[in-house]
Amino acid sequence: MYVNLGIGIPTLCANFLTPEMQVTFQSENGYLGMGGYPNDQHELDCDLINAGKYPVTLKPGGCFFRSSESFAMIRGGHMDLTMLGAL
Repeated sequence: MYVNLGIGIPTLCANFLTPEMQVTFQSENGYLGMGGYPNDQHELDCDLINAGKYPVTLKPGGCFFRSSESFAMIRGGHMDLTMLGAL
């Protein structure tokens, strides 16, 4: 399943997956394969942030692309689920 996580509470979803769940998260700012928040300083990369500007990790095989391509994937129906956020 490919899931887009919007800004706000949806960004927390990546922190609650079990290893056996087959979900690939996409962030609106151009990540596919986004993981949860870093668990320690070793995983922290301040250049790797989600759409809400919080640090995240990148799963093995993850990739980067332009934000415009990210929205084209969402609007084009290429995501199985989009979780919208709010203020």
